[in-house]
Amino acid sequence: MANTYQQRQGQGYRGGRDDRPDPIDTSLIQLKTIKADLLDNVAQNAATTIADNRNSNKPTQLRRFYDEIVLWDSKVNQQPEKFEEYLPFIRMINAKVAYALGRKLVDPNFVKLINDGLRQVDSVDTMRHFKLFMEAFMGFYKEKRPKD
Repeated sequence: MANTYQQRQGQGYRGGRDDRPDPIDTSLIQLKTIKADLLDNVAQNAATTIADNRNSNKPTQLRRFYDEIVLWDSKVNQQPEKFEEYLPFIRMINAKVAYALGRKLVDPNFVKLINDGLRQVDSVDTMRHFKLFMEAFMGFYKEKRPKD
Protein backbone atom coordinates (compact mmCIF):
# COMPACT_ATOMS: atom_id res chain seq x y z
CA MET A 1 0.00 0.00 0.00
CA ALA A 2 2.79 2.44 0.88
CA ASN A 3 4.50 1.77 -2.43
CA THR A 4 1.34 2.61 -4.35
CA TYR A 5 1.01 5.84 -2.37
CA GLN A 6 4.65 6.72 -3.08
CA GLN A 7 4.12 6.11 -6.79
CA ARG A 8 1.10 8.40 -6.85
CA GLN A 9 3.17 11.07 -5.14
CA GLY A 10 5.80 10.78 -7.87
CA GLN A 11 8.31 9.14 -5.57
CA GLY A 12 8.24 5.57 -6.89
CA TYR A 13 10.34 2.94 -5.19
CA ARG A 14 13.44 5.13 -5.07
CA GLY A 15 12.98 6.49 -1.59
CA GLY A 16 11.67 9.89 -2.70
CA ARG A 17 14.44 10.63 -5.20
CA ASP A 18 13.18 12.18 -8.40
CA ASP A 19 14.19 11.09 -11.91
CA ARG A 20 16.59 13.96 -12.58
CA PRO A 21 20.05 12.64 -13.40
CA ASP A 22 23.08 13.63 -11.37
CA PRO A 23 24.65 16.77 -12.85
CA ILE A 24 27.47 16.17 -15.30
CA ASP A 25 30.95 17.46 -14.46
CA THR A 26 32.34 19.22 -17.50
CA SER A 27 35.30 20.82 -15.75
CA LEU A 28 37.77 18.36 -17.31
CA ILE A 29 36.66 19.21 -20.85
CA GLN A 30 39.41 21.67 -21.77
CA LEU A 31 39.73 22.35 -25.49
CA LYS A 32 42.73 24.71 -25.74
CA THR A 33 45.08 21.72 -25.86
CA ILE A 34 44.18 18.07 -25.94
CA LYS A 35 45.29 16.31 -22.78
CA ALA A 36 45.89 12.57 -22.80
CA ASP A 37 42.61 11.58 -21.15
CA LEU A 38 40.24 14.02 -22.91
CA LEU A 39 39.41 11.60 -25.71
CA ASP A 40 39.41 8.61 -23.38
CA ASN A 41 38.39 8.83 -19.71
CA VAL A 42 36.75 12.26 -19.88
CA ALA A 43 34.68 11.36 -22.95
CA GLN A 44 33.79 7.98 -21.48
CA ASN A 45 32.62 9.48 -18.18
CA ALA A 46 30.48 12.04 -20.02
CA ALA A 47 28.96 9.30 -22.18
CA THR A 48 28.21 7.16 -19.13
CA THR A 49 26.47 10.04 -17.34
CA ILE A 50 24.35 10.98 -20.33
CA ALA A 51 23.52 7.37 -21.24
CA ASP A 52 22.06 6.84 -17.76
CA ASN A 53 18.95 8.84 -18.70
CA ARG A 54 16.74 6.42 -20.62
CA ASN A 55 13.87 8.91 -20.91
CA SER A 56 15.69 11.15 -23.36
CA ASN A 57 19.07 11.41 -25.12
CA LYS A 58 18.17 8.92 -27.81
CA PRO A 59 21.21 8.00 -29.91
CA THR A 60 19.59 9.31 -33.10
CA GLN A 61 18.96 12.72 -31.54
CA LEU A 62 22.50 13.04 -30.20
CA ARG A 63 23.89 11.93 -33.55
CA ARG A 64 22.11 14.85 -35.25
CA PHE A 65 23.97 17.33 -33.05
CA TYR A 66 27.25 15.52 -33.58
CA ASP A 67 26.69 15.59 -37.35
CA GLU A 68 26.17 19.35 -37.23
CA ILE A 69 29.38 19.79 -35.24
CA VAL A 70 31.22 17.71 -37.87
CA LEU A 71 29.69 19.85 -40.63
CA TRP A 72 30.90 23.10 -39.06
CA ASP A 73 34.32 21.64 -38.34
CA SER A 74 34.60 20.68 -41.99
CA LYS A 75 33.59 24.17 -43.15
CA VAL A 76 36.04 25.79 -40.75
CA ASN A 77 38.89 23.57 -41.91
CA GLN A 78 38.14 24.25 -45.58
CA GLN A 79 38.00 28.02 -45.05
CA PRO A 80 39.81 28.93 -41.81
CA GLU A 81 39.76 32.62 -42.74
CA LYS A 82 35.94 32.53 -42.35
CA PHE A 83 36.01 31.20 -38.78
CA GLU A 84 34.77 34.48 -37.24
CA GLU A 85 31.95 34.57 -39.78
CA TYR A 86 30.96 30.98 -38.94
CA LEU A 87 31.23 31.28 -35.16
CA PRO A 88 27.74 32.72 -34.53
CA PHE A 89 26.22 29.82 -36.47
CA ILE A 90 28.38 27.31 -34.63
CA ARG A 91 27.23 28.74 -31.31
CA MET A 92 23.62 28.60 -32.55
CA ILE A 93 23.84 24.86 -31.87
CA ASN A 94 23.18 25.91 -28.23
CA ALA A 95 19.76 27.23 -29.26
CA LYS A 96 19.00 24.02 -31.12
CA VAL A 97 19.95 21.94 -28.09
CA ALA A 98 17.79 24.17 -25.86
CA TYR A 99 14.87 23.60 -28.24
CA ALA A 100 15.47 19.82 -28.03
CA LEU A 101 15.48 20.11 -24.22
CA GLY A 102 12.14 21.91 -24.37
CA ARG A 103 10.76 19.00 -26.37
CA LYS A 104 12.30 16.54 -23.87
CA LEU A 105 14.51 14.99 -26.56
CA VAL A 106 17.67 15.65 -24.56
CA ASP A 107 18.29 16.21 -20.87
CA PRO A 108 20.00 19.08 -19.00
CA ASN A 109 23.27 17.14 -18.85
CA PHE A 110 23.54 17.00 -22.64
CA VAL A 111 22.68 20.69 -22.83
CA LYS A 112 25.47 21.46 -20.34
CA LEU A 113 27.94 19.28 -22.25
CA ILE A 114 27.26 21.11 -25.53
CA ASN A 115 27.08 24.58 -23.94
CA ASP A 116 30.32 24.19 -22.02
CA GLY A 117 32.08 22.79 -25.08
CA LEU A 118 30.84 25.45 -27.49
CA ARG A 119 31.71 28.21 -25.03
CA GLN A 120 35.36 27.21 -25.46
CA VAL A 121 35.27 27.19 -29.25
CA ASP A 122 37.13 30.35 -30.22
CA SER A 123 39.48 29.19 -32.98
CA VAL A 124 39.88 26.62 -35.73
CA ASP A 125 41.91 24.47 -33.31
CA THR A 126 39.36 24.52 -30.49
CA MET A 127 36.61 23.69 -33.00
CA ARG A 128 38.63 20.66 -34.13
CA HIS A 129 39.26 19.64 -30.53
CA PHE A 130 35.55 19.91 -29.72
CA LYS A 131 34.70 17.79 -32.75
CA LEU A 132 37.26 15.16 -31.68
CA PHE A 133 35.89 15.15 -28.14
CA MET A 134 32.34 14.69 -29.43
CA GLU A 135 33.53 11.89 -31.73
CA ALA A 136 35.03 10.06 -28.75
CA PHE A 137 31.91 10.81 -26.68
CA MET A 138 29.64 9.36 -29.38
CA GLY A 139 31.77 6.20 -29.60
CA PHE A 140 31.53 5.59 -25.87
CA TYR A 141 27.86 6.57 -25.88
CA LYS A 142 27.10 3.89 -28.46
CA GLU A 143 28.78 1.34 -26.20
CA LYS A 144 26.90 2.51 -23.10
CA ARG A 145 23.56 2.82 -24.83
CA PRO A 146 23.20 0.60 -27.85
CA LYS A 147 20.01 0.59 -29.87
CA ASP A 148 16.92 1.09 -27.68
